[in-house]
Amino acid sequence: MKSNTLGKLYLIPITLSNPGETTVVPEDVLPQTIKRTIDFVDYYIVENEKTARKFIKSIHPEKKQPELKISVLNKHTEIAEHNEFIQPLLRGENIGLMSESGCPGIADPGAVIVKLAHEKGIQVVPLVGPSSILLALMASGMNGQSFAFNGYLPIDKNDKKQALKNFERLSQDKKQSQLFIETPYRNNKLMEDLLQILQPSTYLCVACDITLPTEYIKTKTVNEWKKEKADLHNRPCIFIIHKM
Repeated sequence: MKSNTLGKLYLIPITLSNPGETTVVPEDVLPQTIKRTIDFVDYYIVENEKTARKFIKSIHPEKKQPELKISVLNKHTEIAEHNEFIQPLLRGENIGLMSESGCPGIADPGAVIVKLAHEKGIQVVPLVGPSSILLALMASGMNGQSFAFNGYLPIDKNDKKQALKNFERLSQDKKQSQLFIETPYRNNKLMEDLLQILQPSTYLCVACDITLPTEYIKTKTVNEWKKEKADLHNRPCIFIIHKM
């Protein structure tokens, strides 16, 4: 029987690819603290239940799947459900929060649960794991002292062009690297847009399939990129620009 103390919210990073879809071994990119945490946590709030169950099985095959109690948090989740999701914490149970890829709460809907946990006085425990944003920035050679992650670009052509021009200006004025992402099937089109819209001397880093055998990370000026063809279709990518 649980005590009257509150449970803890564990922020559990997962691999940057779906388990079973690549040759990446979770132990190669994740610390043992992940497995030890999964060992004693039975309640989970996840972005995708199928992905989460696959990951838990890959990292801890002995874990009994029927005993897992999983709540799904995504763009379809009603705000009223958030309080229901954290009830086990208030009863003294621990909960693991998982993104569909990488670190929860970063470019991920899990941030709302973390905020709610703080409001309820619940301890939040972030665990170490891969973040495509930080890994891309580390490998880019760009400014890691000042940077901004801007999420997805606008879909509208004119709005996208304006956003890119703004990022380019900000990077130069503030000496700040600007990071953004795109839906994977639009990557090649975005690359075309970048080469047309950005100034030739602006630096562009393309980092895709991070931690995978097909990992591809290169930083070049826009002018140099025009001489190289990269197929980024359906590959998770981080784009970084910096106008010196």
